[in-house]
Amino acid sequence: MLQVDNIQAFYETAHILDGTSLEVGNDEVVTLLGRNGMGKTTLVRIIAGIDPPQQRGGTITWEGEDITDLESYEIARRGIGYVPQGRRVFGSLTVVENLEVIARAPADGAEPWDVDRVFEFFPRLQERRTSLARTLSGGEQQMLAIGRALMTNPTLLLMDEPSEGLAPILLGVIRDTLAALKGSGLSILLVEQNLGLALALGDRILLMSEHGKIVWEGTPDKLKDDHAALSTHLGV
Repeated sequence: MLQVDNIQAFYETAHILDGTSLEVGNDEVVTLLGRNGMGKTTLVRIIAGIDPPQQRGGTITWEGEDITDLESYEIARRGIGYVPQGRRVFGSLTVVENLEVIARAPADGAEPWDVDRVFEFFPRLQERRTSLARTLSGGEQQMLAIGRALMTNPTLLLMDEPSEGLAPILLGVIRDTLAALKGSGLSILLVEQNLGLALALGDRILLMSEHGKIVWEGTPDKLKDDHAALSTHLGV
């Protein structure tokens, strides 16, 4: 579905990504792990077409189409949803308004994501449906950020650190939700620092090192047994 080939990215004189390449297949969850500052967030924002760096190179291909230079709304229309780091919900809108304002019709034959289906996944959001998003807890805002992305009816979901700042009980809710999404056939590129979540959800794990270099790739079981990779690239 998604092919990222030799991405280069600069902010002024800082070389953030130097030849980053990866692929995400149909019905696959690919988890991208790495220390802070390796370029993970920059990469997913480039894929989503959001806030591109001043200079860049490489290509991004989606279902055979080059989308490298498309605007973010054009990328979203092709079926790529985005859950940003830090949630970034619309604080002055209610829960329902956050979901409805971004709604997009599904592809032919797909089961649609609508407000009712999001509420089935997140009953807590239904309870808070008329509340302003800025009054929600961090966990509720994360649920809303995921639900909002699902309302675009994507076939690929880009998720940037959905576990960040969550209490353990809420982390369990998010983990179960992502597992259910995985079972629904949605492809996911998951950027994470939570190793347990990455191992539980990923079909393939990628480790990113300095300047966005993918230095390791394999299954969760293979990573569990690779103590050198865990120590060198993740510090565990």
